[in-house]
Amino acid sequence: MFEYFEGHVTMVTPSFVVLDVAGVGYKLLTANPYRYQENADTLVKIYVYQAVRENEVALYGFVDQDEKQLFEKLINVSGIGPKSALAILANEDHSGLINAIANNDSTYLTKFPGVGKKTAAQIVLDLKDKITQLDQSSNVTVTTTANNNDPIQLADALAALEALGYRGKEVERIAKKLRELPATTTDEYLSHGLTLLTK
Repeated sequence: MFEYFEGHVTMVTPSFVVLDVAGVGYKLLTANPYRYQENADTLVKIYVYQAVRENEVALYGFVDQDEKQLFEKLINVSGIGPKSALAILANEDHSGLINAIANNDSTYLTKFPGVGKKTAAQIVLDLKDKITQLDQSSNVTVTTTANNNDPIQLADALAALEALGYRGKEVERIAKKLRELPATTTDEYLSHGLTLLTK
């Protein structure tokens, strides 16, 4: 029904952003909310996918059409729901995902939350023939693994990883390595964290 919204980001949380479009705030679930910054002066275009279920209507947001199309392909795989698809897409570099599908690398795919061996094999089976079409270039309550000494950017990144479905133990394991990095943005912490979790 919707292709994209254009407006101002008024809220960024670990699992969603709110986009104000002509006075209406749309809650958009996104793979990496920290790609966006709260800014009343900057107009942002976010591509959207509307999912309708028996008791819920949800909007998912994407930085471009390619990411949206990849999401649509993933949720058409048996065993992959929207939350798992967002977790898979959270890393901005989708080349690892595309290479894993092309090379029948189910082990790489099982590193994502909610993806077991059977589902990973199904992703490869369903998407391998469609790989040439892929571009290579609800409020979730989380128990954060951050501590009081962490910069807010790191705490937000850790909360976002848990919102994507990674277990607390997994996040705590990589949190130690992230704390060794020089202070950086939430988006960069999240990107480093996703790289560590999928190694």
